[in-house]
Amino acid sequence: MPPATLIALALAAALGWALLRLRKQYRAVQSLQQAIVRQQRLLRENLPGALGGAWDELCDATSDLIDETARLRELRAGHLAQLEATLGSLREAVLVIDGGNRVVLANQALQEIFPHTAHILGQRFEGALRGVAFLTCVEAVRRGAAEPQQEVEFGEGGQSTWVEVTGAPIPPLDGGKEAWALFVLHDITRQKKLEAMRREFVANVSHELRTPLSVIKGYVETLADGHREMPLEDRDKFLRTIARHTERLNSLLEDLLVLSRLESANPGLRREPVRLPGLLADVLDDYRARPAAVGHQLHAALDPDIAPLSADPLKITQVVENLLDNALKYTPAGTRIDVEARIHNGEAVVTVRDTGPGIPAADLPHIFERFYRVEKGRSREKGGTGLGLSIVKHIVQLHGGRTWVESTLGQGSAFHFSLPLSSPPGAALPPGKTTAD
Repeated sequence: MPPATLIALALAAALGWALLRLRKQYRAVQSLQQAIVRQQRLLRENLPGALGGAWDELCDATSDLIDETARLRELRAGHLAQLEATLGSLREAVLVIDGGNRVVLANQALQEIFPHTAHILGQRFEGALRGVAFLTCVEAVRRGAAEPQQEVEFGEGGQSTWVEVTGAPIPPLDGGKEAWALFVLHDITRQKKLEAMRREFVANVSHELRTPLSVIKGYVETLADGHREMPLEDRDKFLRTIARHTERLNSLLEDLLVLSRLESANPGLRREPVRLPGLLADVLDDYRARPAAVGHQLHAALDPDIAPLSADPLKITQVVENLLDNALKYTPAGTRIDVEARIHNGEAVVTVRDTGPGIPAADLPHIFERFYRVEKGRSREKGGTGLGLSIVKHIVQLHGGRTWVESTLGQGSAFHFSLPLSSPPGAALPPGKTTAD
């Protein structure tokens, strides 16, 4: 055999051996890679010594690292479980984020404040808790420069959620170098709304009191300075104006006292069996005889089958009177006002319907708020305090009922309130009686 052929065969054999060696090494590396990915010890029963002692040492070291990683993972899971057991039952919302801003722990209270955080674990917190103020707070906590407590506003869908945030850095539970951060969030949205309502209420009361007081003060000063030279007719006119604004001031104070009592811990509700149709009929008979009802048509459609209700007859009378006063005040003479009472979905529903100018749709959601007026100047001219419908709402709510309004501009309004049907002890009343004695 020629030497060249022998050389070619030798090279081919060497190349084949090298390829087999490379293939075995490739398979071994693949096995090592898969073991690392699966986080399982490397099973190499068919490969011991095949790639040399260095390879065996590498495999053993890798398996040891995999075991240590698994141990640390179990330890971390145990720490997190302990932390979650400790913090999960707290009423305060708790959030723990790692060095990469990924959520490690979020208790149930956080989901109650932010329902969209139900699946936030493992995600970056910025994706669920959006807000520059909170991100700034997180960065300050990491730097150790955060305030002890900070109020943060989150805006979502046009609504604001306010939380009081307390944050602190904590050691990483995964053995990493970057510190984690723990945050406790206290929902203060209700307090914020109450503060806003209080400020608005004080501002409204101040404004409503200032108007009649300014008028009274001005007329009194005029009378004090020149009542001797003033014509008798002017003096009488001034005194009548003072009396009118004094009465308005007194009405406002009375309504404020009523609201204060209704919102107190003891609103003074005196329940007794009440025949609602009879009570409404009595109120209408009384109003037909009043000067304010002259020229108006008061009609009643009262279901006689409404069973006696457990209610405070004086406060329910006040509700109906406020609604009738509104209807008479804002509808011109000659118009019709209907009072209806019917049973609907297990409730007694009372409706006071007028054919007045109606209420714009934008004002309907606010109509039962304190001091809210559709036409402020016109309402004051008619002597309203702006508290009547708020009193209606509070009384009805104390009875477990609801209030709502329907209106179309130019066609009138319908004010509704509901009372739960019940049959309290002794509810059976003699015919013709409105309330029990």
